[in-house]
Amino acid sequence: MNSVRARTDRILDWLQRTGTDVLAMQETKCKDEQFPHERFEELGYRVAHVGLSQWNGVAIASRVGLDDVQIGFDDQPGFSKDPEAEPALEARAIGATCAGVRVWSLYVPNGRDLHDPHYTYKLDWLAKLRADAHGWATAAPEQPIALVGDWNVAPTDDDVWDPAFFEGKTHTSQPERDAFHAFAEVGYTDVVRPYAPGPGVYTYWDYTQLRFPKKQGMRIDFVLGSPAFTARVTGAEIDRNERKGKGASDHAPVIVDLEV
Repeated sequence: MNSVRARTDRILDWLQRTGTDVLAMQETKCKDEQFPHERFEELGYRVAHVGLSQWNGVAIASRVGLDDVQIGFDDQPGFSKDPEAEPALEARAIGATCAGVRVWSLYVPNGRDLHDPHYTYKLDWLAKLRADAHGWATAAPEQPIALVGDWNVAPTDDDVWDPAFFEGKTHTSQPERDAFHAFAEVGYTDVVRPYAPGPGVYTYWDYTQLRFPKKQGMRIDFVLGSPAFTARVTGAEIDRNERKGKGASDHAPVIVDLEV
């Protein structure tokens, strides 16, 4: 999203135009008291948000119920630049139940560089999320669960505009891809891919170097569904047009339709 306050009008216009019931947002870049709750409530959406500073931040907006809100998953690791300091929990995960569906809005750490401590943090974060997500689906197999958000991983070469460009960089390294594919091993499915086959289907285009008009993007935003969630999916798409125009985010919305 890259700042909810800078894009509130676009978000609300999009919600009205598409009739979306539940919206998971990442990179809101604001504290809780700065989030424009009133604007969403005017359209009938309740919002759960966690933001600690001008960085990170995740939210869920729903007009079909917002229950059992949880900030962070149980084993979520923290991060600190100082190895001697206590790692701080960042605003990267929030869960809520919306019309019976358990939705998690997730902003996976970027990783920064293959030799940066943030890269190790990213891999640990994904491993801990996978373990918890496996536990959720095992404990309540009938519960539809959606892991939604910016995963900062391009799991295959089809998910980047030029694999050679990303050699030696984050997002496409084998450990990151293995961490992403490990979710499939515990039953979570990329529910969008069957409806948006690649290559050349992306969700993110960097603001620099005219990446969007050059069609130089990445697919790093996903909805991974538990078996109970996947069974209810009737369609999906990536709204590439929303990346266009003034004030657009560098990410495009990923939309999933469910059988009610």
